[in-house]
Amino acid sequence: MRLATWNVNSIRTRVGRVVDFLTRSGTDVLALQETKCRDDQFPEDAFVAAGYRVARHGLGQWNGVAVVSRLPMTDVTIGFPGMPTWGEPAAAEARALGVTVDGVRVWSLYVPNGRELDHPHYQYKLDWLAALRAAAQGWLTTDPQLALVGDWNIAPRDEDVWDMSAFAGATHVSPPERAALAALQDVGLTEVTREHTPGGYTYWDYQRLRFPRNEGMRIDLALASPALAARVSGAHIERDERKGKGPSDHVPVVVDLD
Repeated sequence: MRLATWNVNSIRTRVGRVVDFLTRSGTDVLALQETKCRDDQFPEDAFVAAGYRVARHGLGQWNGVAVVSRLPMTDVTIGFPGMPTWGEPAAAEARALGVTVDGVRVWSLYVPNGRELDHPHYQYKLDWLAALRAAAQGWLTTDPQLALVGDWNIAPRDEDVWDMSAFAGATHVSPPERAALAALQDVGLTEVTREHTPGGYTYWDYQRLRFPRNEGMRIDLALASPALAARVSGAHIERDERKGKGPSDHVPVVVDLD
C-alpha cells in the first residue's frame, strides 16, 4: 500500500493538482487536510472519475479533513473521544477523520496551529494533543495497524526549521508542543518518514520567497504503531509539488508499506 498525507490548502482550488498527483504517483490512500469546504462542496466527482472513493468532514471555509482511497474504506469516524472544542459557541472543529483501509486504521489529522504562545489557541492546541494521546493509547490496543498522519503544526527538532533564531518566542517549536508530540510517541507510536527523508522540509510559507530560499519547516508527519512501522519499506517527500502554478504551501509526504 502507498499511503500519503497532504495539506492541500483548499481542495476546490487544487483538485486538479491532487488528482494528477494521485494518478502519477500510484498512491492508494491519501489523507487530506485543510480542505476548506463543506461536505456538499467537496469535488468528489473528480476523484470518483479517477477511481477513488472519498470520506470527508468539512464544516465551512476553515479546516476540513478527508481521505481518498482506491480501496474500500470502512468504519469512517469523525473526531475522537475527548477532542476539545473551540470558538463561540464552542464546537468541535473538522480536524480529525478516521477510516480503515485493508486492515490499516488511518487518521487524517489537522492539529491546531496555536497562533501565539500567549493566545488561547495555544492552550487549545496542547489540550487537543493531550486528548489525541489518550485516544491513541486506546487505539493501540484495538488497531494494531494504526497510522496517524497529517499536518501536526509542530517541528519536532531544531533541524526541522531553516533557522531556529527566526522562531524565537514562536509556536511550532516550543518545548510544550514538542513534548506533546513526544508523548504520543511514548505510548508506542513511531514517526516513520524521517529515516528515509533526512533533512527534508514539507512546508514553505508563500511570503518572502521562502520556497526559492528553501526556508521551510518539517511539520507533516506520519506516526505508526509498531506493527505498521515494521511494514514501512520507504518514504519520500514530493518537494516538486510546491512548484508550478497555484501550489499548496505544503507538499505530499508518501509512505510505502509492504
